[in-house]
Amino acid sequence: MNSSYAIPAVALVVVATVLVGAFGLRISRTTSDFYVASRTVGPRLNAAAISGEYLSAASFLGIAGLVLVQGPDMLWYPVGYTAGYLVLLLFVAAPLRRSGAYTLPDFAEARLASRTVRRLAGTFVVGVGWLYLLPQLQGAGLTLTVLTGAPGWLGGVIVAVVVTVTVAAGGMRSITFVQAFQYWLKLTALLVPAIFLALAWHGDGGPKQAFDEPANFREQRSVRVDATLDLNLASPLTVKVTGRVDGRRYSGTEVSLPMGTHRVERGTRLVFPQGGDVPTADRGATGGMSTSLAAGREERPLYATYGLILATFFGTMGLPHVVVRFYTSPHGVAARRTTVAVLALIGAFYLLPPLYGALGRLYAPELALTGDADAAVLLLPDRIIGGLGGDLLGAFVAGGAFAAFLSTASGLTMAVAGVLTQDVLPTRGVRHFRLGTALAMAAPLAASLLVGGLPVADAVGLAFAVSASSFCPLLVLGIWWRRLTPPGAAAGMLVGGGSAFVAVATTMAGLPVTGTLHALLAWPALWSVPLGFLTMILTSLATPGRVPPGTAAILARFHLPEELVGEGRALPGGGVAEPYAGAPEPYAGAACDRVPPQARPSGEGRAAQEDRVPYQSAPPSPGERSVLPAPEAGS
Repeated sequence: MNSSYAIPAVALVVVATVLVGAFGLRISRTTSDFYVASRTVGPRLNAAAISGEYLSAASFLGIAGLVLVQGPDMLWYPVGYTAGYLVLLLFVAAPLRRSGAYTLPDFAEARLASRTVRRLAGTFVVGVGWLYLLPQLQGAGLTLTVLTGAPGWLGGVIVAVVVTVTVAAGGMRSITFVQAFQYWLKLTALLVPAIFLALAWHGDGGPKQAFDEPANFREQRSVRVDATLDLNLASPLTVKVTGRVDGRRYSGTEVSLPMGTHRVERGTRLVFPQGGDVPTADRGATGGMSTSLAAGREERPLYATYGLILATFFGTMGLPHVVVRFYTSPHGVAARRTTVAVLALIGAFYLLPPLYGALGRLYAPELALTGDADAAVLLLPDRIIGGLGGDLLGAFVAGGAFAAFLSTASGLTMAVAGVLTQDVLPTRGVRHFRLGTALAMAAPLAASLLVGGLPVADAVGLAFAVSASSFCPLLVLGIWWRRLTPPGAAAGMLVGGGSAFVAVATTMAGLPVTGTLHALLAWPALWSVPLGFLTMILTSLATPGRVPPGTAAILARFHLPEELVGEGRALPGGGVAEPYAGAPEPYAGAACDRVPPQARPSGEGRAAQEDRVPYQSAPPSPGERSVLPAPEAGS
């Protein structure tokens, strides 16, 4: 790829992100603007923003790479990512918005009146957020390395700096515009090159190859091995070798390799003949990090498929950066409409990555050999079209890739920083939120510098598994089951989410590398999600006396339309729709919203006032009131 075109494209995306974020900063007038965009984001804008942050490195790069290497079975990734919003629409979206909470820990405390459950939910939000941020930073490093040959850490550092500045400066109002802009940029950056690639493929005679047949080199191809690997040959192969193979050094020598496994050392260059089959490869020394989940898929394909489906279907509803966006909707109906629009937007996007994966198998099959399959989207324009047109299209794709990293990382950082500011830092306010933003990005950035990683789609799939195992039971039972108790919720999150997290950590450490146990740990959702539900239900049934008082009133507020639940009106099951003074109201931006614009302070006076507004016990407005009923006299 010609870096003289790609680097300006990436720089243009970064500058545009900063400018759009600055526009959002100019209209962020209140604390409510900063944290929840004053809960006034309409369905179309919100849907574009949600789609922009949801379509991450896994969607832009990873799906094409997995399809290239492992074939159409990997289409379950885009199917699961999209279907997860259908589950969210049916069971969670509107009740979650009506709860009046801002974060998942807020929801947990409001529903169960337990600080312990809140802290536990906050811990899992931070864990899932950091686990999801890691592949975004690694994907940025891969992209910049492919474009310029720069060190792998540099791309992650650039994304971390831009995201931290944007989120800390403008908050939710700012990143709403940034993410909506970046959705359309990402869609265009894949769609336009895909049209030209399809035309070039047709002009080349429309070559086809079944996925169950070995890929082959359509022309002589030179491949440099950047990490030691084991080459698996199903038949004898003659290659030209410069480097070390099976412990012997060669210098441009043609070597006949018999059928079997051969160790190829790092830095070796192999020249494969035209028409030869592409061998499979197992990574050799990888510094203790697993590089693929392919072994488990081959040994237990049905289990791996169902584990992936369950993780993606149910993991979406617990992703912290997705959940936060629904709190910006004006009301429950808007939240449902937003979800329907999201289904259409991400469904349109997910038609494109499989096309890149299929074309990559034809025109860049060696990427599966070198472990660089995630770069297929970036390299295909130059490989298929070439010349100036290929350079320009490649630069366009590179800009879209960086938009993917920036938008998803922005949403995740906002969600994690909100939890850190509320539950970890000793004091609260907009200024301390900015400190929380820096902390939210620091941990995954350090991890991305210290470790290698899985293919980005696999890494994101592991984050989905933890989310599905911890937050799916909490949200579904918290919204739909009145007998849920704080001990039950805590036990379910610990057992379900904790076991999934241990499985994910073990998988990322590369232990074990094969066998049934590897498959069980690599796709834990198939057993950890039911385990979380079962633990939550059984523990709640064993502690019936711990059901929070006023649960019926809380659930009524979740499920009744806003216009039917006026303040002071009786609710089914007892209780009235009045705010509870002790309920968590961490972002009392509603106090600002009730002040007429002409009466709001400006300049330094406004900044000083807004730093004092969050976390005060100001009475919420009707659209912001707590989900908890009023306390009984004397309580």
